[in-house]
Amino acid sequence: MGKENDTVMRSDTNLKLVGFTNFKRTNPKSDRFKVNRFHHVEFWCNDATNTARRFSWGLGMPIVAKSDLSTGNMTHASYLLRSGDLNFLFTAPYSPSIAADGAGNIVTATIPSFDHAACRAFSASHGLAVRAIAVEVEDADEAFITSVEHGAIASSPPAVLDGRVVVSEVKLYGDVVLRYVSHKTLGSDLFLPGFEPVEDQFTLDYGIRRLDHAVGNVPDLGTALSYLKRFTGFHEFAEFTAEDVGTSESGLNSVVLANNDETVLLPMNEPVYGTKRKSQIQTYLEHNEGAGLQHLALVSEDIFKTLREMKKRSFVGGFEFMPSPPPTYYKNLKNRAGDVITDEQIKECEELGILVDKDDQGTLLQIFTKPVGDRPTIFIEIIQREGCMVKDEGGKIYQKGGCGGFGKGNFSELFKSIEEYEKTLEAKRVVESAVA
Repeated sequence: MGKENDTVMRSDTNLKLVGFTNFKRTNPKSDRFKVNRFHHVEFWCNDATNTARRFSWGLGMPIVAKSDLSTGNMTHASYLLRSGDLNFLFTAPYSPSIAADGAGNIVTATIPSFDHAACRAFSASHGLAVRAIAVEVEDADEAFITSVEHGAIASSPPAVLDGRVVVSEVKLYGDVVLRYVSHKTLGSDLFLPGFEPVEDQFTLDYGIRRLDHAVGNVPDLGTALSYLKRFTGFHEFAEFTAEDVGTSESGLNSVVLANNDETVLLPMNEPVYGTKRKSQIQTYLEHNEGAGLQHLALVSEDIFKTLREMKKRSFVGGFEFMPSPPPTYYKNLKNRAGDVITDEQIKECEELGILVDKDDQGTLLQIFTKPVGDRPTIFIEIIQREGCMVKDEGGKIYQKGGCGGFGKGNFSELFKSIEEYEKTLEAKRVVESAVA
């Protein structure tokens, strides 16, 4: 990696990043098709039942719908978790020997792109991981055709479900697909045709309301950006270089892409090479066996309530969190953000390990879980954004996308935390090697 006039450049892709300070945010309204919002996120796994229950318990997201043997789906088990506008779908394969009709055709899948061999290979290669980031579009048929015409790699052509919903897919990065979902008719579908409601569930609600952004790790940011921008028309919303978000030991380069309404935010990271320590992004790429989704940022309406509920369950079936920053972080927080959060809130942030950052428009509170599976790959971020409230043409008040930024001021603390976590794994390997 080289530097020219404060510009970071990857010579192999001619990617030039000016960094956070010099980046000028503009919105050219350049989408190639109408994109409304995130629709759902689908995880592929080996056991959908237990994985869904763990996420349900850990995040306070009830299982609200299913498509499995009990609904006539002999191909895959899929369970939908929902909290507010956030939808998580967990899918695992049944035996292909029970799914085919007399002619060998798979006829019972409710997710038309599901493939037994691909699902098994995906889990073997990546472990627990996200297969699809789904966005609601005006027309999933048009979105697919337009995307492919502008260079997208087709994954699954448009399929009409029960005459009401259209679903299509293109490749995003690695084995992750970008799924388009549109409704041909207005209705009260719980999720997608073929899914049935799940009754008699525990009432769970820790305050999580929607997906804010979905972050991918790629080996070459320039190539990935060029590919996604070309077929979606998404614009650059923010960018960061190693100088912005790294530590003395490692770093990354990152760019955030957004749709016209800035309701769909897709950051992507690449590793920085030649640093003292291997970049955590490179570590991810090795353990994930290639590019993939690194983390999902979930918006809470009350992050203090959400964290208290999640931490009650951290060692009883829920999720563990990265170590808190040192006390000096919170001593300095009053100087950095004392104009937007109270002393009492700072005390709560320290108690719960919440990080706080702000930009010229608003404030961001955030915290990160440890990796949620066996591998040091995918994790969850819980956030709350404050400020940036505006009124649309119809008079509806909403919060602008990315209000408070993405935690630039906290990245060094996060990196240090992840580095310390990875060092514990390295130390364990050294001890075991010495014993052997």
